[in-house]
Amino acid sequence: MSKTEVSTVAGSEPHIPFLESGSYPVRHGNIVRPLVDSAPTFRRICEAIETAQHSIWLNITFMDPDFQMPDDRGTLFDVLDRAVARGLDVRVIFWRPNLESSGYGQAFPGSHDNREMLAARGSLFRARWDRAHGYFCQHQKCWLIDAGHSSETTFIGGINPTFKSFEPGHMGEGQRHDVFVEVIGPSATDVHHSFVQRWNEASERMEEGGVWGHNGDDELTFPTRVSVPRGDSQVQIQRNVYAGRYSNSYPTPGGSSFDIAAGERSIFGQYKQAIDAARSSIYIENQALPVPEISARLEEALKRGVDVVLLVPAEPEPYVRASRQHPDSKSFFDSLEALGRYENFALVGIAGLNGQGERSNIYVHAKIMLIDDAWATIGSCNLHWNSLFGHTEMNAAFWDPKVVRSLRRQLLSEHLGQDTLQLTDRKALQLYRNIAHENRLRGARGDFNWKSLAFTLDPTTYGK
Repeated sequence: MSKTEVSTVAGSEPHIPFLESGSYPVRHGNIVRPLVDSAPTFRRICEAIETAQHSIWLNITFMDPDFQMPDDRGTLFDVLDRAVARGLDVRVIFWRPNLESSGYGQAFPGSHDNREMLAARGSLFRARWDRAHGYFCQHQKCWLIDAGHSSETTFIGGINPTFKSFEPGHMGEGQRHDVFVEVIGPSATDVHHSFVQRWNEASERMEEGGVWGHNGDDELTFPTRVSVPRGDSQVQIQRNVYAGRYSNSYPTPGGSSFDIAAGERSIFGQYKQAIDAARSSIYIENQALPVPEISARLEEALKRGVDVVLLVPAEPEPYVRASRQHPDSKSFFDSLEALGRYENFALVGIAGLNGQGERSNIYVHAKIMLIDDAWATIGSCNLHWNSLFGHTEMNAAFWDPKVVRSLRRQLLSEHLGQDTLQLTDRKALQLYRNIAHENRLRGARGDFNWKSLAFTLDPTTYGK
């Protein structure tokens, strides 16, 4: 993407700079609706499916065939089968793990048992399976409703249909916190383009057992026009794609041809640019600890006086604990501990009150970043090495202070039990830090009767 293309965006460039290298341009005129936690997200997606007039296309990484959609809608396959019965074009791209990546999670790899199940159901949607390079995975999670039509809408994020759906305010043991975003308008065209690129080049399309409901010759055409403006948000669809995974560089409408065969790292590039430009606050929710390239930039922001809150799983994943014991990982954890030496930083977890009067950790699966109440990104990309340098990922970055402030208010209300509407972004993160610290002290005394969910974690012992 050239500077000329960036300059066509309405208004002047904000202090969080636009990314100038990637498959997709910044587009003005979008509606952006963040969706917090899985039940509200899947409820909204199901509503969109039920009113769809033309098509339902989606990418799936992990799924549980028995996962129940909200409000007695049944499983994902029940929802998709009903859409097919209404005459809609329903297509799914499933990730097929390689042997070295088969332990990541519950995939739907198109095994003999999977196909027997689909046959027994009489499922008629179309599916293709797609591998990633080596031990990486196809980690994008996006849904496209009526792609290319006036009723088009898209959903991008990190939520998998695997764990029990829950409502905000009803978090507890075994539950997850996560975020998705609905994007309607010109940037939906780029999600459309990405799906076509992946569908047409899905690795297994010509392999035995690599498709369902059609043959491997059923290709889609790339979009030829940009969807009409629907709102006021500036959005850029950004991706990480491993080199050599796809080859067709046919450009998105209004964009330039991008050499996708060489790979794409636009999410990583945007993360770095945004952190470097931060003036007052950085709020991060991520399943993983930041890689050193990100941690170093966060430390520079802290030195500038920026307030930083990093929300992660309170109970680290096993690989984090294993890494703590490995001498080669010392520099990784040193960079995390360096952040903890700044008063304007907090490493935080969340926990809900269970029925025994104790706290149960809530797993943080979200992949979001909010900066200065002005810019945010929501998507599938973790801050660990695999997501940034190997997995196929998709995020939606958006420049809209009104939407970002509203999202900040919603997230902090959920985690703090207080409305931060009247606070600046800096004051809101300072409140977050103070409440979380007090909750940690109370928890150490055996007092778990806090109204909020957040409590601070010690960077020097996290993962030990």
